[in-house]
Amino acid sequence: MRRLSYATLDEIQYDGYLLKEAPERVLQFGEGNFLRAFADHFIDVMNEKADFHGKVVLVTPRGGEGRVWKAVNEQEGLYTLFLRGNENGRKVNEKRVLSCVSRCLDPCSEYDAYMACAENPDLRFIISNTTEAGIRYDEACRLEDRPAASFPGKLTQFLYARYRKFGAQKGKGFVILPCELIDDNGKELEKCVRQYAKQWELGEGFGRWLQEENLFCSTLVDRIVTGYPAKEAETLCEQLGYRDEIIDAGEVFAFWVIEGPERLSEELPFGRAGLPVLITDDHKPYKQRKVRILNGAHTAMVPGAYLAGKDIVRDCMQDPVIRAFMDRALYEEIIPTLTLPEAELTAFAGAVADRFNNPYIDHELLAIALNSTSKWKARVLPSFKGYVAKYGKLPECLTASLAFYIAFYKGSRLEEKGLTGSRNGEEYTIRDERFILEFYEAHKEDAPVTLAAAVLANRQFWGEDLTAYEGLVEKVAADLQTIETAGAYELMKRCG
Repeated sequence: MRRLSYATLDEIQYDGYLLKEAPERVLQFGEGNFLRAFADHFIDVMNEKADFHGKVVLVTPRGGEGRVWKAVNEQEGLYTLFLRGNENGRKVNEKRVLSCVSRCLDPCSEYDAYMACAENPDLRFIISNTTEAGIRYDEACRLEDRPAASFPGKLTQFLYARYRKFGAQKGKGFVILPCELIDDNGKELEKCVRQYAKQWELGEGFGRWLQEENLFCSTLVDRIVTGYPAKEAETLCEQLGYRDEIIDAGEVFAFWVIEGPERLSEELPFGRAGLPVLITDDHKPYKQRKVRILNGAHTAMVPGAYLAGKDIVRDCMQDPVIRAFMDRALYEEIIPTLTLPEAELTAFAGAVADRFNNPYIDHELLAIALNSTSKWKARVLPSFKGYVAKYGKLPECLTASLAFYIAFYKGSRLEEKGLTGSRNGEEYTIRDERFILEFYEAHKEDAPVTLAAAVLANRQFWGEDLTAYEGLVEKVAADLQTIETAGAYELMKRCG
């Protein structure tokens, strides 16, 4: 079977959209599954529907000339994207050959070629996704490194090369769109770049150029991307009629919030292309919506659903008791605490239900349960506190979710891989920070009320003493007792 290429597509008479030649307008730090199924998909659609007419140069932020680097270059930048899931209650399975990528560079082995991109007058946009740990300042980085070890260091080298080529010429700075999942990712990246500019003594002129000609935008990204479908790859390639080493797959739903001036919509015509992108002066309400509804629903439901015998999210959505529990938590206890218009929030919650019920994604509950302590604090606790402040009483489902979390963490044996719990005689591994697992191991013999009090009082977990909430210890202890005697499913039934 022939490898995917423009010639191969001609041979099989592919009739989809393709853009073979265009200027390189985007530099992208990150060649992984997410950006190729998210930002690059959007750019490809903009090329087709809004005449963006631009190619993307991928950069491997960690170097190493990996599998994707090799395949992108051998396949002339082409790859196939499958978007699958539910949309308005309808099953969707779409495929598209993306042609917006020109090449992939490894800055470690191709440093000069990477830096030469800074001299391209057509280059205007920089996108990144280098994991949450990627945006960090490493004082060991030097301007002379080939390249700097950290992503912000590499970016500063690139920006300085741009400045040296074009000086303060108007319009030759960049719109920078970091997609890393940290708060204020644009501001944090800019802060790191300025630290390097100061450390490397790059001068006041460069500092002014950074300020006046570059725009660091904080963003929020939302799409579940499952990546290379290894189990299906051979069958899919037979159906496609070519061999594609970097097939990518994700859900149909997507949403990109970019904090920046409205004029960005002229340079990035997402709207004209009909894409789900919002350019706003404040991305935080939308981040709150995603964290509290999408992620909060996961975290509130998953430990209890797992203890009730479920293993993947889709099965939870098809169980009337678990679905009722999640719906009540969402519509009666989480959404009333948020600030966006109720219609927007309920529409988003409806989309979340479709996404959780995706027939193409086996999203394992144990994977979602990883590090549930910090997740409950970030995703559920704010809604819990908002509900108490608004209504003066405890939210029944969110309080039960705290009991589910505690019951899930009640293990019997601490090992290197984690704390061992048990569900109906079947062992599972609880994974979290070591001090958290040691705490639960030390309290494994506690009675429900003693355990509830100890967990809620642990400031290291929550940043505050949750026993201060009137009646919370007693309610959580009672819920733990119900889980022990009647099971997690029964508690969900009582709440729903």
